[in-house]
Amino acid sequence: MTKAMWSPGETQHEDREFRGFASFGDPEALSYVDSNGKPNFALIRQTDEFRILRRRLTTFIFPMTVLFLASYLTFVLLSAYARDVVSIKVVGVINLGILLGLGQFVTSIIITLGYARYAKRRLDPQRKLLAEKTGVEE
Repeated sequence: MTKAMWSPGETQHEDREFRGFASFGDPEALSYVDSNGKPNFALIRQTDEFRILRRRLTTFIFPMTVLFLASYLTFVLLSAYARDVVSIKVVGVINLGILLGLGQFVTSIIITLGYARYAKRRLDPQRKLLAEKTGVEE
């Protein structure tokens, strides 16, 4: 960093630190943890690592939410307004409505397993990187 020279009239005293009029000291390191050991979330939210983590999370969450809501609403609307479609027999007494209802459980399980895999591969490493940078204990 830049340090100004002492002017001829100034002397350096032992009891006080003089810096000169154009002195630039070392910038204080940003502390992501306060004196009580609690995270400073306002500063953490401004880091690039947090932005990347948030973007990765929303990249998965929004499409999966739309997928699940679309499948659920399709099931509900078909059950309510297309009784002739959902009452089509598939095997014995099992009709299309029963299979679509069971499909909701399958869809939930697939999304849950997909999220667990995605979190392990994409979110957890980014979260660890963020924790290392900020010094926040896990």
